Amino acid sequence: MNFSGPIDFKPKLFSALSHYSASKFKNDLIAGIVVGIVALPLAIAFGIASGVSPTIGLITAIIGGFLVSAFGGCSVQIGGPTGAFIIIVYNIIATHGLQGLAIATFMAGLILVLLGLFHLGTVIKFIPYPIVVGFTAGIALTIFSTQINDFFGLGLTDVPGDFISKWGVYLQNFNRIDWITLAVGIVSLLIIIVSPKISKKLPGALIAIILVTAAVYVIKSIMPEINIETIGDRFGSMPTDIPQPQGFVLNMATINTLLPSAFTIAILGAIESLLSATVADGVTGSRTNSNTELIGQGIANVVVPFFGGIPVTGAIARTMTNITNGGRTPVAGIIHAIVLLLIFLFLMPLINLVPMACLASVLIVVAYNMSGWRTVKAIFKNPKSDISVLMVTFLLTVIFDLTIAIEIGLLLAIILFLRRIMENTQIKVYSQQLDVAEGTEATTHEILDVARGVEVYEIDGPFFFGVATKFDELMRTSMANKPIVRIIRMRKVPFIDATGVHNLEILIKSSQAEGIHVVLSGVNPNVHNVLENARIEQLLGEDHICDHITKAVAMANSIVSRVNTEQNAR
Repeated sequence: MNFSGPIDFKPKLFSALSHYSASKFKNDLIAGIVVGIVALPLAIAFGIASGVSPTIGLITAIIGGFLVSAFGGCSVQIGGPTGAFIIIVYNIIATHGLQGLAIATFMAGLILVLLGLFHLGTVIKFIPYPIVVGFTAGIALTIFSTQINDFFGLGLTDVPGDFISKWGVYLQNFNRIDWITLAVGIVSLLIIIVSPKISKKLPGALIAIILVTAAVYVIKSIMPEINIETIGDRFGSMPTDIPQPQGFVLNMATINTLLPSAFTIAILGAIESLLSATVADGVTGSRTNSNTELIGQGIANVVVPFFGGIPVTGAIARTMTNITNGGRTPVAGIIHAIVLLLIFLFLMPLINLVPMACLASVLIVVAYNMSGWRTVKAIFKNPKSDISVLMVTFLLTVIFDLTIAIEIGLLLAIILFLRRIMENTQIKVYSQQLDVAEGTEATTHEILDVARGVEVYEIDGPFFFGVATKFDELMRTSMANKPIVRIIRMRKVPFIDATGVHNLEILIKSSQAEGIHVVLSGVNPNVHNVLENARIEQLLGEDHICDHITKAVAMANSIVSRVNTEQNAR
Protein backbone atom coordinates (compact mmCIF):
# COMPACT_ATOMS: atom_id res chain seq x y z
CA MET A 1 0.00 0.00 0.00
CA ASN A 2 1.49 3.30 -1.12
CA PHE A 3 -0.08 6.42 0.40
CA SER A 4 1.94 8.81 -1.74
CA GLY A 5 1.87 7.03 -5.10
CA PRO A 6 0.25 8.37 -8.27
CA ILE A 7 -3.50 8.99 -8.28
CA ASP A 8 -5.27 5.70 -8.99
CA PHE A 9 -8.32 6.99 -10.87
CA LYS A 10 -9.17 4.92 -13.95
CA PRO A 11 -12.96 4.75 -14.46
CA LYS A 12 -14.08 1.51 -16.07
CA LEU A 13 -16.41 3.39 -18.43
CA PHE A 14 -13.49 4.89 -20.37
CA SER A 15 -11.75 1.56 -20.92
CA ALA A 16 -15.08 -0.15 -21.77
CA LEU A 17 -15.93 2.40 -24.47
CA SER A 18 -12.53 1.98 -26.13
CA HIS A 19 -13.55 -1.49 -27.37
CA TYR A 20 -17.35 -1.27 -27.31
CA SER A 21 -19.64 -3.07 -29.78
CA ALA A 22 -23.30 -3.33 -30.84
CA SER A 23 -23.70 -6.73 -29.15
CA LYS A 24 -22.41 -5.34 -25.86
CA PHE A 25 -24.80 -2.40 -26.14
CA LYS A 26 -27.72 -4.77 -26.71
CA ASN A 27 -26.87 -6.71 -23.53
CA ASP A 28 -26.32 -3.51 -21.55
CA LEU A 29 -29.60 -2.05 -22.83
CA ILE A 30 -31.64 -5.06 -21.69
CA ALA A 31 -29.85 -5.20 -18.33
CA GLY A 32 -30.19 -1.44 -17.80
CA ILE A 33 -33.94 -1.47 -18.45
CA VAL A 34 -34.51 -4.42 -16.10
CA VAL A 35 -32.34 -2.89 -13.35
CA GLY A 36 -34.14 0.45 -13.72
CA ILE A 37 -37.48 -1.31 -13.19
CA VAL A 38 -36.07 -3.19 -10.19
CA ALA A 39 -34.61 -0.01 -8.71
CA LEU A 40 -37.85 1.97 -8.97
CA PRO A 41 -39.75 0.56 -5.97
CA LEU A 42 -36.57 0.38 -3.89
CA ALA A 43 -35.64 4.01 -4.54
CA ILE A 44 -39.14 5.12 -3.57
CA ALA A 45 -39.24 2.91 -0.47
CA PHE A 46 -35.74 3.86 0.73
CA GLY A 47 -36.52 7.55 0.23
CA ILE A 48 -39.68 7.38 2.33
CA ALA A 49 -38.11 5.19 5.03
CA SER A 50 -35.18 7.61 5.30
CA GLY A 51 -37.53 10.46 6.17
CA VAL A 52 -37.53 12.20 2.79
CA SER A 53 -39.99 12.10 -0.10
CA PRO A 54 -40.17 9.46 -2.87
CA THR A 55 -38.98 12.18 -5.24
CA ILE A 56 -35.70 12.48 -3.35
CA GLY A 57 -35.25 8.71 -3.44
CA LEU A 58 -35.62 8.71 -7.22
CA ILE A 59 -33.40 11.78 -7.69
CA THR A 60 -30.69 10.03 -5.68
CA ALA A 61 -30.99 6.87 -7.78
CA ILE A 62 -30.88 8.85 -11.04
CA ILE A 63 -27.97 11.20 -10.32
CA GLY A 64 -26.05 8.92 -7.96
CA GLY A 65 -26.53 5.86 -10.17
CA PHE A 66 -25.28 7.76 -13.23
CA LEU A 67 -22.17 9.11 -11.48
CA VAL A 68 -21.23 5.77 -9.89
CA SER A 69 -21.35 4.07 -13.31
CA ALA A 70 -19.57 6.95 -15.07
CA PHE A 71 -16.68 7.33 -12.62
CA GLY A 72 -16.53 4.06 -10.65
CA GLY A 73 -13.92 1.33 -10.78
CA CYS A 74 -16.35 -1.61 -11.16
CA SER A 75 -17.76 -2.53 -14.58
CA VAL A 76 -21.17 -3.69 -13.31
CA GLN A 77 -21.77 -1.73 -10.10
CA ILE A 78 -25.23 -0.18 -9.75
CA GLY A 79 -25.34 2.76 -7.33
CA GLY A 80 -28.22 4.40 -5.53
CA PRO A 81 -29.90 4.69 -2.14
CA THR A 82 -29.75 1.51 -0.07
CA GLY A 83 -31.30 0.14 3.09
CA ALA A 84 -28.04 0.41 4.99
CA PHE A 85 -28.36 4.20 5.16
CA ILE A 86 -32.00 4.42 6.20
CA ILE A 87 -31.39 4.62 9.93
CA ILE A 88 -28.47 7.04 9.91
CA VAL A 89 -30.19 9.33 7.37
CA TYR A 90 -33.39 9.29 9.41
CA ASN A 91 -31.49 10.19 12.60
CA ILE A 92 -29.51 13.00 10.92
CA ILE A 93 -32.71 14.55 9.54
CA ALA A 94 -34.41 14.26 12.94
CA THR A 95 -31.48 15.99 14.66
CA HIS A 96 -30.05 18.38 12.07
CA GLY A 97 -32.70 18.64 9.36
CA LEU A 98 -32.30 18.28 5.60
CA GLN A 99 -29.53 20.91 5.58
CA GLY A 100 -27.56 18.83 8.05
CA LEU A 101 -28.06 15.71 5.91
CA ALA A 102 -26.79 17.55 2.82
CA ILE A 103 -23.65 18.69 4.65
CA ALA A 104 -22.98 15.24 6.15
CA THR A 105 -23.42 13.56 2.76
CA PHE A 106 -21.15 16.13 1.08
CA MET A 107 -18.41 15.61 3.70
CA ALA A 108 -18.81 11.82 3.39
CA GLY A 109 -18.23 12.19 -0.34
CA LEU A 110 -15.02 14.12 0.27
CA ILE A 111 -13.86 11.46 2.74
CA LEU A 112 -14.52 8.72 0.15
CA VAL A 113 -12.56 10.65 -2.48
CA LEU A 114 -9.65 11.03 -0.05
CA LEU A 115 -9.76 7.31 0.81
CA GLY A 116 -9.39 6.55 -2.88
CA LEU A 117 -6.68 9.16 -3.48
CA PHE A 118 -4.62 7.78 -0.58
CA HIS A 119 -4.94 4.23 -1.94
CA LEU A 120 -7.00 2.96 0.99
CA GLY A 121 -9.44 0.99 -1.14
CA THR A 122 -7.80 -2.32 -0.30
CA VAL A 123 -7.67 -1.54 3.43
CA ILE A 124 -11.45 -1.10 3.68
CA LYS A 125 -11.85 -4.71 2.56
CA PHE A 126 -10.08 -5.90 5.70
CA ILE A 127 -12.70 -4.57 8.12
CA PRO A 128 -13.63 -7.64 10.21
CA TYR A 129 -16.54 -9.62 8.81
CA PRO A 130 -18.36 -9.92 12.18
CA ILE A 131 -18.62 -6.10 12.28
CA VAL A 132 -20.18 -6.01 8.80
CA VAL A 133 -22.61 -8.81 9.70
CA GLY A 134 -23.40 -7.21 13.08
CA PHE A 135 -24.36 -3.78 11.86
CA THR A 136 -26.10 -5.17 8.76
CA ALA A 137 -28.29 -7.39 10.94
CA GLY A 138 -28.87 -4.46 13.31
CA ILE A 139 -29.89 -2.21 10.42
CA ALA A 140 -32.25 -4.93 9.17
CA LEU A 141 -34.01 -5.19 12.53
CA THR A 142 -34.25 -1.41 12.80
CA ILE A 143 -35.69 -1.09 9.27
CA PHE A 144 -38.26 -3.75 10.13
CA SER A 145 -39.26 -1.87 13.27
CA THR A 146 -39.78 1.37 11.32
CA GLN A 147 -42.36 -0.29 9.03
CA ILE A 148 -44.72 -1.61 11.73
CA ASN A 149 -46.75 1.61 11.82
CA ASP A 150 -47.51 1.59 8.06
CA PHE A 151 -47.85 -2.20 7.75
CA PHE A 152 -50.47 -2.48 10.51
CA GLY A 153 -52.08 0.89 9.80
CA LEU A 154 -51.65 2.13 13.37
CA GLY A 155 -51.89 5.75 12.24
CA LEU A 156 -49.22 6.97 14.67
CA THR A 157 -47.82 10.38 13.80
CA ASP A 158 -45.15 10.84 16.48
CA VAL A 159 -43.22 7.57 16.75
CA PRO A 160 -40.04 7.77 18.90
CA GLY A 161 -36.74 7.38 17.10
CA ASP A 162 -35.01 4.94 19.45
CA PHE A 163 -35.72 1.22 19.16
CA ILE A 164 -36.94 0.45 22.69
CA SER A 165 -39.27 3.46 22.98
CA LYS A 166 -40.60 2.79 19.48
CA TRP A 167 -41.64 -0.76 20.38
CA GLY A 168 -43.10 0.47 23.65
CA VAL A 169 -45.40 2.79 21.67
CA TYR A 170 -46.26 0.01 19.21
CA LEU A 171 -47.26 -2.39 22.00
CA GLN A 172 -49.45 0.28 23.61
CA ASN A 173 -51.27 0.97 20.33
CA PHE A 174 -51.73 -2.44 18.73
CA ASN A 175 -55.44 -2.15 19.54
CA ARG A 176 -55.55 0.53 16.78
CA ILE A 177 -54.74 -1.91 13.96
CA ASP A 178 -56.51 -1.04 10.69
CA TRP A 179 -57.44 -4.47 9.37
CA ILE A 180 -57.92 -3.31 5.77
CA THR A 181 -54.44 -1.74 5.73
CA LEU A 182 -53.03 -4.89 7.29
CA ALA A 183 -54.72 -6.97 4.58
CA VAL A 184 -53.09 -4.77 1.90
CA GLY A 185 -49.71 -5.28 3.57
CA ILE A 186 -50.14 -9.06 3.86
CA VAL A 187 -51.27 -9.44 0.25
CA SER A 188 -48.31 -7.36 -0.90
CA LEU A 189 -45.97 -9.46 1.19
CA LEU A 190 -47.34 -12.71 -0.24
CA ILE A 191 -46.99 -11.44 -3.82
CA ILE A 192 -43.34 -10.45 -3.19
CA ILE A 193 -42.58 -13.87 -1.67
CA VAL A 194 -44.44 -15.97 -4.25
CA SER A 195 -43.49 -14.06 -7.44
CA PRO A 196 -39.88 -15.38 -7.70
CA LYS A 197 -41.19 -18.95 -7.53
CA ILE A 198 -43.34 -18.30 -10.60
CA SER A 199 -40.95 -16.11 -12.60
CA LYS A 200 -37.65 -14.45 -11.81
CA LYS A 201 -37.77 -12.12 -14.81
CA LEU A 202 -39.57 -9.31 -12.97
CA PRO A 203 -39.00 -8.32 -9.35
CA GLY A 204 -41.69 -9.31 -6.87
CA ALA A 205 -41.65 -5.82 -5.36
CA LEU A 206 -42.62 -4.23 -8.67
CA ILE A 207 -45.34 -6.81 -9.34
CA ALA A 208 -46.77 -6.26 -5.85
CA ILE A 209 -46.79 -2.48 -6.28
CA ILE A 210 -48.55 -2.67 -9.68
CA LEU A 211 -51.17 -5.24 -8.68
CA VAL A 212 -51.91 -3.92 -5.19
CA THR A 213 -51.96 -0.28 -6.32
CA ALA A 214 -54.44 -1.13 -9.09
CA ALA A 215 -56.61 -3.14 -6.69
CA VAL A 216 -56.60 -0.38 -4.04
CA TYR A 217 -57.43 2.25 -6.68
CA VAL A 218 -60.45 0.23 -7.82
CA ILE A 219 -61.61 -0.43 -4.25
CA LYS A 220 -61.34 3.25 -3.29
CA SER A 221 -63.21 4.25 -6.45
CA ILE A 222 -66.06 1.91 -5.56
CA MET A 223 -66.02 2.56 -1.81
CA PRO A 224 -64.59 6.05 -1.16
CA GLU A 225 -65.22 5.69 2.58
CA ILE A 226 -62.40 3.13 2.85
CA ASN A 227 -59.23 4.83 4.05
CA ILE A 228 -56.03 3.21 2.74
CA GLU A 229 -53.17 5.70 2.95
CA THR A 230 -51.14 6.17 -0.23
CA ILE A 231 -47.95 8.04 -1.09
CA GLY A 232 -50.04 10.92 -2.45
CA ASP A 233 -52.07 11.11 0.78
CA ARG A 234 -48.92 11.50 2.85
CA PHE A 235 -46.70 13.60 0.59
CA GLY A 236 -49.19 15.39 -1.63
CA SER A 237 -48.64 15.99 -5.34
CA MET A 238 -44.97 15.53 -6.12
CA PRO A 239 -42.96 17.54 -8.69
CA THR A 240 -41.91 15.89 -11.94
CA ASP A 241 -38.86 18.01 -12.73
CA ILE A 242 -35.28 17.74 -11.54
CA PRO A 243 -34.70 20.09 -8.58
CA GLN A 244 -32.51 23.13 -9.15
CA PRO A 245 -29.09 22.83 -7.47
CA GLN A 246 -29.01 24.42 -4.03
CA GLY A 247 -26.03 25.27 -1.86
CA PHE A 248 -25.51 25.01 1.88
CA VAL A 249 -23.47 26.85 4.47
CA LEU A 250 -20.34 25.22 5.86
CA ASN A 251 -18.66 26.39 9.06
CA MET A 252 -16.40 24.75 11.62
CA ALA A 253 -19.19 24.34 14.19
CA THR A 254 -21.35 22.45 11.67
CA ILE A 255 -18.39 20.39 10.44
CA ASN A 256 -17.44 19.36 13.99
CA THR A 257 -21.03 18.42 14.77
CA LEU A 258 -21.65 16.37 11.63
CA LEU A 259 -18.19 14.88 11.08
CA PRO A 260 -18.93 11.65 13.04
CA SER A 261 -22.08 11.08 10.96
CA ALA A 262 -20.18 11.88 7.75
CA PHE A 263 -17.44 9.43 8.75
CA THR A 264 -20.06 6.73 9.37
CA ILE A 265 -21.71 7.36 6.00
CA ALA A 266 -18.30 7.21 4.27
CA ILE A 267 -17.14 4.01 5.97
CA LEU A 268 -20.49 2.30 5.54
CA GLY A 269 -20.64 3.37 1.89
CA ALA A 270 -17.09 2.17 1.26
CA ILE A 271 -17.75 -1.19 2.89
CA GLU A 272 -21.04 -1.81 1.08
CA SER A 273 -19.72 -0.66 -2.30
CA LEU A 274 -16.53 -2.71 -2.17
CA LEU A 275 -18.39 -5.72 -0.80
CA SER A 276 -20.81 -5.46 -3.73
CA ALA A 277 -17.91 -5.06 -6.17
CA THR A 278 -16.12 -8.09 -4.69
CA VAL A 279 -19.24 -10.25 -5.10
CA ALA A 280 -19.62 -8.98 -8.68
CA ASP A 281 -15.97 -9.77 -9.48
CA GLY A 282 -16.49 -13.32 -8.24
CA VAL A 283 -19.37 -13.80 -10.68
CA THR A 284 -18.05 -11.97 -13.75
CA GLY A 285 -14.33 -12.70 -13.36
CA SER A 286 -13.53 -9.00 -13.74
CA ARG A 287 -11.36 -6.98 -11.40
CA THR A 288 -12.55 -3.86 -9.62
CA ASN A 289 -10.17 -0.97 -9.08
CA SER A 290 -10.99 -0.34 -5.40
CA ASN A 291 -9.45 3.12 -5.25
CA THR A 292 -11.25 4.32 -8.39
CA GLU A 293 -14.49 2.86 -7.04
CA LEU A 294 -14.14 4.87 -3.83
CA ILE A 295 -13.41 8.04 -5.79
CA GLY A 296 -16.45 7.39 -7.99
CA GLN A 297 -18.66 6.80 -4.95
CA GLY A 298 -17.22 9.96 -3.42
CA ILE A 299 -18.02 12.05 -6.51
CA ALA A 300 -21.61 10.79 -6.42
CA ASN A 301 -22.00 11.72 -2.75
CA VAL A 302 -20.43 15.13 -3.30
CA VAL A 303 -22.90 15.96 -6.08
CA VAL A 304 -26.25 14.50 -4.92
CA PRO A 305 -26.63 16.75 -1.82
CA PHE A 306 -26.85 19.80 -4.10
CA PHE A 307 -30.04 18.29 -5.55
CA GLY A 308 -31.44 17.30 -2.15
CA GLY A 309 -30.34 13.67 -2.50
CA ILE A 310 -29.46 11.16 0.22
CA PRO A 311 -26.25 9.06 0.44
CA VAL A 312 -25.33 6.83 -2.50
CA THR A 313 -23.55 3.50 -2.45
CA GLY A 314 -23.22 0.32 -4.48
CA ALA A 315 -26.26 -1.95 -4.16
CA ILE A 316 -25.58 -5.70 -4.15
CA ALA A 317 -29.10 -6.77 -5.19
CA ARG A 318 -29.29 -4.34 -8.12
CA THR A 319 -25.72 -5.12 -9.16
CA MET A 320 -26.47 -8.85 -9.24
CA THR A 321 -29.66 -8.15 -11.22
CA ASN A 322 -27.51 -6.25 -13.71
CA ILE A 323 -25.10 -9.18 -14.04
CA THR A 324 -27.77 -11.87 -14.38
CA ASN A 325 -29.47 -9.89 -17.17
CA GLY A 326 -26.29 -9.57 -19.22
CA GLY A 327 -24.83 -6.23 -18.14
CA ARG A 328 -21.04 -6.21 -18.40
CA THR A 329 -20.03 -2.55 -18.76
CA PRO A 330 -20.90 0.70 -16.94
CA VAL A 331 -23.19 1.59 -19.85
CA ALA A 332 -25.84 -0.67 -18.27
CA GLY A 333 -25.73 1.41 -15.09
CA ILE A 334 -26.09 4.63 -17.09
CA ILE A 335 -29.10 3.19 -18.95
CA HIS A 336 -30.63 2.21 -15.60
CA ALA A 337 -30.36 5.86 -14.52
CA ILE A 338 -31.95 7.04 -17.79
CA VAL A 339 -34.86 4.59 -17.32
CA LEU A 340 -35.48 5.99 -13.84
CA LEU A 341 -35.30 9.54 -15.23
CA LEU A 342 -37.98 8.75 -17.83
CA ILE A 343 -40.21 7.21 -15.16
CA PHE A 344 -39.64 10.27 -12.98
CA LEU A 345 -40.58 12.69 -15.78
CA PHE A 346 -43.65 10.89 -17.11
CA LEU A 347 -45.03 8.44 -14.52
CA MET A 348 -44.77 10.24 -11.17
CA PRO A 349 -48.56 10.85 -10.91
CA LEU A 350 -49.09 7.08 -10.86
CA ILE A 351 -46.59 6.69 -8.01
CA ASN A 352 -48.86 8.85 -5.84
CA LEU A 353 -51.38 5.98 -5.87
CA VAL A 354 -49.05 3.40 -4.26
CA PRO A 355 -50.31 2.33 -0.78
CA MET A 356 -47.94 2.93 2.11
CA ALA A 357 -48.64 -0.58 3.42
CA CYS A 358 -47.37 -2.00 0.13
CA LEU A 359 -44.10 -0.08 0.45
CA ALA A 360 -43.84 -1.28 4.06
CA SER A 361 -44.04 -4.86 2.73
CA VAL A 362 -41.23 -4.13 0.26
CA LEU A 363 -39.01 -2.85 3.09
CA ILE A 364 -39.89 -5.77 5.37
CA VAL A 365 -38.62 -8.15 2.68
CA VAL A 366 -35.52 -5.95 2.23
CA ALA A 367 -34.92 -6.15 5.99
CA TYR A 368 -35.28 -9.93 5.96
CA ASN A 369 -32.80 -10.27 3.10
CA MET A 370 -30.38 -7.89 4.86
CA SER A 371 -30.57 -9.73 8.18
CA GLY A 372 -28.34 -12.57 6.98
CA TRP A 373 -29.58 -14.78 9.81
CA ARG A 374 -27.89 -17.82 8.31
CA THR A 375 -24.56 -16.00 8.37
CA VAL A 376 -25.17 -14.90 11.96
CA LYS A 377 -25.93 -18.49 12.89
CA ALA A 378 -22.69 -19.66 11.24
CA ILE A 379 -20.59 -17.04 13.04
CA PHE A 380 -21.86 -18.36 16.38
CA LYS A 381 -19.72 -21.43 15.66
CA ASN A 382 -16.61 -19.23 15.42
CA PRO A 383 -14.30 -18.14 18.28
CA LYS A 384 -15.88 -16.17 21.12
CA SER A 385 -14.06 -13.00 20.08
CA ASP A 386 -15.89 -12.97 16.72
CA ILE A 387 -19.21 -13.57 18.48
CA SER A 388 -18.48 -10.73 20.90
CA VAL A 389 -17.71 -8.27 18.08
CA LEU A 390 -20.87 -9.29 16.22
CA MET A 391 -23.16 -9.02 19.26
CA VAL A 392 -21.73 -5.72 20.48
CA THR A 393 -22.03 -4.17 17.01
CA PHE A 394 -25.56 -5.55 16.58
CA LEU A 395 -26.82 -4.35 19.96
CA LEU A 396 -25.22 -0.90 19.62
CA THR A 397 -26.77 -0.51 16.16
CA VAL A 398 -30.23 -1.43 17.43
CA ILE A 399 -30.23 0.28 20.83
CA PHE A 400 -28.13 3.37 20.06
CA ASP A 401 -27.16 4.25 16.47
CA LEU A 402 -24.95 3.19 13.62
CA THR A 403 -22.24 5.79 14.28
CA ILE A 404 -21.57 4.46 17.78
CA ALA A 405 -21.87 0.86 16.56
CA ILE A 406 -19.24 1.24 13.84
CA GLU A 407 -16.82 3.21 16.03
CA ILE A 408 -17.00 0.86 19.03
CA GLY A 409 -17.20 -2.23 16.83
CA LEU A 410 -14.01 -1.21 15.02
CA LEU A 411 -12.31 -0.37 18.33
CA LEU A 412 -13.29 -3.74 19.82
CA ALA A 413 -12.11 -5.58 16.71
CA ILE A 414 -8.75 -3.76 16.81
CA ILE A 415 -8.28 -4.58 20.49
CA LEU A 416 -9.07 -8.25 19.92
CA PHE A 417 -6.80 -8.32 16.87
CA LEU A 418 -3.91 -6.83 18.84
CA ARG A 419 -4.55 -9.31 21.62
CA ARG A 420 -4.31 -12.18 19.15
CA ILE A 421 -1.05 -10.80 17.73
CA MET A 422 0.39 -10.48 21.22
CA GLU A 423 -0.65 -14.02 22.06
CA ASN A 424 0.92 -15.34 18.85
CA THR A 425 4.09 -13.25 19.03
CA GLN A 426 6.76 -15.21 20.85
CA ILE A 427 9.97 -14.02 22.49
CA LYS A 428 12.49 -16.83 22.98
CA VAL A 429 15.70 -16.73 25.02
CA TYR A 430 18.75 -18.80 24.03
CA SER A 431 22.10 -19.37 25.72
CA GLN A 432 25.05 -21.73 25.23
CA GLN A 433 23.76 -23.25 21.94
CA LEU A 434 21.60 -21.99 19.07
CA ASP A 435 20.22 -23.89 16.05
CA VAL A 436 20.39 -21.51 13.08
CA ALA A 437 17.72 -23.45 11.15
CA GLU A 438 15.19 -23.58 13.99
CA GLY A 439 11.84 -22.20 12.92
CA THR A 440 12.53 -22.76 9.19
CA GLU A 441 11.95 -25.63 6.75
CA ALA A 442 15.69 -26.19 6.29
CA THR A 443 16.78 -29.80 6.77
CA THR A 444 20.44 -28.93 7.44
CA HIS A 445 20.97 -27.82 11.03
CA GLU A 446 23.87 -25.59 12.02
CA ILE A 447 24.47 -25.45 15.77
CA LEU A 448 26.24 -22.34 17.01
CA ASP A 449 28.13 -22.35 20.29
CA VAL A 450 27.13 -19.29 22.28
CA ALA A 451 29.78 -18.18 24.76
CA ARG A 452 28.93 -17.84 28.44
CA GLY A 453 27.88 -14.24 29.01
CA VAL A 454 25.91 -14.03 25.75
CA GLU A 455 22.10 -14.10 25.71
CA VAL A 456 20.05 -14.34 22.51
CA TYR A 457 16.50 -12.97 22.42
CA GLU A 458 14.45 -13.85 19.34
CA ILE A 459 11.29 -11.86 18.56
CA ASP A 460 8.87 -13.83 16.37
CA GLY A 461 6.28 -11.33 15.11
CA PRO A 462 5.76 -7.58 14.68
CA PHE A 463 7.53 -5.39 17.23
CA PHE A 464 4.64 -2.99 17.95
CA PHE A 465 3.58 -1.30 21.19
CA GLY A 466 1.96 -4.35 22.83
CA VAL A 467 4.88 -6.68 22.09
CA ALA A 468 7.38 -3.95 22.96
CA THR A 469 5.95 -3.84 26.48
CA LYS A 470 6.04 -7.63 26.70
CA PHE A 471 9.69 -7.64 25.58
CA ASP A 472 10.53 -4.87 28.05
CA GLU A 473 9.06 -6.91 30.92
CA LEU A 474 11.06 -9.98 29.87
CA MET A 475 14.26 -7.95 29.76
CA ARG A 476 13.63 -6.58 33.25
CA THR A 477 13.13 -10.09 34.70
CA SER A 478 16.46 -11.17 33.19
CA MET A 479 18.40 -8.20 34.59
CA ALA A 480 19.40 -10.26 37.63
CA ASN A 481 21.73 -12.36 35.44
CA LYS A 482 23.81 -9.61 33.93
CA PRO A 483 25.24 -10.76 30.55
CA ILE A 484 28.12 -9.24 28.64
CA VAL A 485 26.33 -9.23 25.26
CA ARG A 486 22.66 -9.24 24.35
CA ILE A 487 21.78 -10.37 20.83
CA ILE A 488 18.30 -9.40 19.64
CA ARG A 489 17.41 -11.63 16.71
CA MET A 490 14.85 -9.88 14.47
CA ARG A 491 14.68 -12.10 11.38
CA LYS A 492 10.91 -12.64 11.94
CA VAL A 493 10.05 -9.01 12.74
CA PRO A 494 8.13 -7.62 9.70
CA PHE A 495 7.78 -4.11 11.12
CA ILE A 496 8.51 -2.02 14.18
CA ASP A 497 6.46 0.94 15.44
CA ALA A 498 7.40 4.05 17.44
CA THR A 499 6.87 2.31 20.79
CA GLY A 500 9.08 -0.59 19.71
CA VAL A 501 11.81 1.85 18.63
CA HIS A 502 11.47 3.77 21.91
CA ASN A 503 11.73 0.62 24.05
CA LEU A 504 14.68 -0.59 21.99
CA GLU A 505 16.43 2.77 22.45
CA ILE A 506 15.91 2.62 26.23
CA LEU A 507 17.20 -0.96 26.31
CA ILE A 508 20.35 -0.03 24.37
CA LYS A 509 21.09 3.03 26.53
CA SER A 510 20.49 1.19 29.83
CA SER A 511 22.56 -1.77 28.66
CA GLN A 512 25.41 0.47 27.54
CA ALA A 513 25.30 2.26 30.89
CA GLU A 514 25.88 -1.11 32.56
CA GLY A 515 28.61 -2.08 30.13
CA ILE A 516 26.44 -4.55 28.23
CA HIS A 517 26.83 -4.73 24.46
CA VAL A 518 23.70 -4.99 22.28
CA VAL A 519 23.84 -6.65 18.85
CA LEU A 520 20.93 -6.78 16.40
CA SER A 521 20.65 -9.71 14.00
CA GLY A 522 18.62 -10.45 10.87
CA VAL A 523 17.10 -6.97 10.55
CA ASN A 524 15.05 -6.75 7.34
CA PRO A 525 15.41 -3.65 5.10
CA ASN A 526 12.13 -2.02 6.18
CA VAL A 527 12.92 -2.32 9.87
CA HIS A 528 16.52 -1.26 9.21
CA ASN A 529 15.30 1.94 7.54
CA VAL A 530 13.12 2.74 10.56
CA LEU A 531 16.03 2.17 12.94
CA GLU A 532 18.31 4.28 10.76
CA ASN A 533 15.83 7.18 10.68
CA ALA A 534 15.44 6.91 14.47
CA ARG A 535 19.28 7.10 14.84
CA ILE A 536 19.38 3.68 16.50
CA GLU A 537 22.17 2.70 14.11
CA GLN A 538 24.28 5.65 15.31
CA LEU A 539 23.53 4.85 18.95
CA LEU A 540 24.39 1.19 18.54
CA GLY A 541 27.17 1.33 15.98
CA GLU A 542 26.80 0.16 12.39
CA ASP A 543 28.94 -2.93 13.04
CA HIS A 544 26.51 -4.03 15.79
CA ILE A 545 23.71 -4.56 13.26
CA CYS A 546 24.34 -7.88 11.51
CA ASP A 547 22.44 -9.41 8.61
CA HIS A 548 22.77 -12.99 9.91
CA ILE A 549 22.82 -14.69 13.28
CA THR A 550 26.13 -16.43 12.51
CA LYS A 551 27.89 -13.06 12.25
CA ALA A 552 26.10 -11.77 15.35
CA VAL A 553 27.13 -14.77 17.47
CA ALA A 554 30.71 -14.58 16.17
CA MET A 555 30.86 -10.88 17.15
CA ALA A 556 29.30 -11.56 20.55
CA ASN A 557 31.74 -14.42 21.29
CA SER A 558 34.62 -12.17 20.26
CA ILE A 559 33.42 -9.39 22.59
CA VAL A 560 33.08 -11.86 25.50
CA SER A 561 36.56 -13.22 24.82
CA ARG A 562 38.03 -9.70 24.77
CA VAL A 563 36.23 -8.66 27.96
CA ASN A 564 37.33 -11.83 29.76
CA THR A 565 40.92 -11.27 28.64
CA GLU A 566 40.85 -7.68 29.90
CA GLN A 567 39.41 -8.77 33.27
CA ASN A 568 42.03 -11.50 33.67
CA ALA A 569 44.79 -9.03 32.81
CA ARG A 570 43.68 -6.88 35.73
